[in-house]
Amino acid sequence: MAKSNSAKQGASVRDQHFKDLGFGNKIGYDILRLINKDGTFNVRRTGGGLGAIHPYQLLISISWFQFFLIVVAFFVAFNTIFSLGYVIIGVETIHVTDPEVGFWEAFAQAFYFSVQTFSTVGYGAMSPTGHPANMLASFEALVGLLAFALATGVMFGRFSKPSAKINFSKNAIIAPYQDINAFEFRIVNRRKNQLIGLKVQVVMTSYCRINNSWKQDFFPLELERSEVTLFPMSWTIVHPITPESPLYGLDAEAIAKLRTEFLIIMSGYDDTFAQTVHVLNSYRYDEVLWGAKFVKNFYDDEDGTVVVEVDKVGQCEKAILNEY
Repeated sequence: MAKSNSAKQGASVRDQHFKDLGFGNKIGYDILRLINKDGTFNVRRTGGGLGAIHPYQLLISISWFQFFLIVVAFFVAFNTIFSLGYVIIGVETIHVTDPEVGFWEAFAQAFYFSVQTFSTVGYGAMSPTGHPANMLASFEALVGLLAFALATGVMFGRFSKPSAKINFSKNAIIAPYQDINAFEFRIVNRRKNQLIGLKVQVVMTSYCRINNSWKQDFFPLELERSEVTLFPMSWTIVHPITPESPLYGLDAEAIAKLRTEFLIIMSGYDDTFAQTVHVLNSYRYDEVLWGAKFVKNFYDDEDGTVVVEVDKVGQCEKAILNEY
């Protein structure tokens, strides 16, 4: 009977709807998640045409491997195009020692000359002669200067882009908390920089069935502490599961049926970038461990310094939940 009353109280709380955060509330029941583990939205846009792609935004947001791959591809492509131009004009116009070489050897010589011109290195072993070759070399030098200026700007943009590297525990947990239970997860700063005024908001999403269709509801979770002034250690974010909590009366099977997801929105001031940085993450219902607690991940060393073990941010052990 107590469990039935708890479920009714939880249902009453869940009737208090929250704004949809911008996702809407009619997303399909089979959606994997709303926020991916890398902090991106689980949304793929189609259409929009080429105007929807901004080159700078693309180059600033892709991985370093993809960025260098694109740079190398453009470098090879541009030099290949200009090399073919020199071959068409005649490799003898760039002082190739033997103009009677085959196509591939001529192309190779033209490519080397193109690289020197494009990068404005100019070793002097080869140089253009005649108006066609000099005009093509002049144009290539211009393109090379612009290309390197753009690449330098994008490189600077990538290095100076504000970002935060916060490690989240692999799983969220339902842990004993005082004489009740709590929803918890733990975070730690991977970097040595200072994050000041770190704020966190946790929103629980779940589905309810209305008129043979699924509707998504959003509920803010009240936290034990939603802000820390300084963040030198790890931080365990705690949501006490009181009768006012949307988790009250629910178990692992219930949140799985509701396809529950916990959305995490964080922001803080980064002293390195002198800007506010933002972090997004989420935990799905199957990423929540029931009956666990986090173990201590810091200690004092012999020099009297506190050592935080970043890799152990998600380490936990079994615990007996409180009954109520």
